[in-house]
Amino acid sequence: MFVLRMSRPDDVDALVQLGHKAGPGLTTLKPDPDAQGARLQRVQRTIAGSAELPEQGYLFVLEDTTSGKVVGVCGIEVAVGLDQAFWTYRMDTFVHASRELGLWTRMDKLHMSHGLTGYSELCTLFLDPDYRVNGNGSLLSKARFMFIGQFRERFAERICAEMRGYFDDNGESPFWKALGAHFYRIDFHEADRLVALGKKSFLAELMPRYPVYIDFLPQDARDCIGKVHKETEPARRLLEVEGLRLEQHVDIFEGGPVLEARIDDLRVMRDSGLCQVEIVAEAAADAPRQLVANGELADFRVILAAANVSAGVVHLTAEQARALQVKAGDRVRVMLQNPAK
Repeated sequence: MFVLRMSRPDDVDALVQLGHKAGPGLTTLKPDPDAQGARLQRVQRTIAGSAELPEQGYLFVLEDTTSGKVVGVCGIEVAVGLDQAFWTYRMDTFVHASRELGLWTRMDKLHMSHGLTGYSELCTLFLDPDYRVNGNGSLLSKARFMFIGQFRERFAERICAEMRGYFDDNGESPFWKALGAHFYRIDFHEADRLVALGKKSFLAELMPRYPVYIDFLPQDARDCIGKVHKETEPARRLLEVEGLRLEQHVDIFEGGPVLEARIDDLRVMRDSGLCQVEIVAEAAADAPRQLVANGELADFRVILAAANVSAGVVHLTAEQARALQVKAGDRVRVMLQNPAK
């Protein structure tokens, strides 16, 4: 069985190993023990209530309960951009018209923006390729929404998710090559490394001062805008099912989409509910797949379980209850894995 749980300080080595597998473009999962250790300590301060708002964040890991191996990671930042600006490109459409000639054109532009300041952010989603089966990716992504539903008061009014952008077969970003490289004059991976280390001042110092006309970019760079990395396509679909959408913002490095939503409009706020646990000998053959989360903060846990719900009671097997560290009579949050049709 697989369980998503709150991270612990001793997860450093597991995060480093996942970082080696993640490759370029996933800024917050670099294989750096010091950086990952510092992040795990920040999570502990957030849980303890000693972290100031700009540094608050949560990190979760997906663990194989049989082997104890950590095979995935995901996170939530509480409020981005309060300490260092959270830069994106904002896409706007302008109309240029000549009354004398009777002509008009519609032009799309990119503006440097920090309009997402204060948003909560879904981040650091990565699942070991060897474990991308049997709904593990769905559990890893959707479990974060269960945490938000359980602890709504800990988050902002709106939430975003900066998706990993498109890279070609050579591991290069056409968007970066056509735009960012001209302003920052460093390799993409070096810029990515500096951001991962928290050295973001160069973004403001070297960024474009004026809007960028999208039509002036090469076609392969234009095609990148709002497009995700091939390994990120399933993650995007999962987030869209939960209520996030591309609105106006894209990543400044690769042009990947930044999905957004009001937290109170997310599916979890509408479709999840609290149920009392009842232990059964085995799950019913026709039981639907449910996300089930315990009510703990420091040891928050979520599983994907075949379980029936009736009259405010969820029927869990003893194994499922152990994975969640709950017992009969405890209250858990439950939501169908996929929206009811």
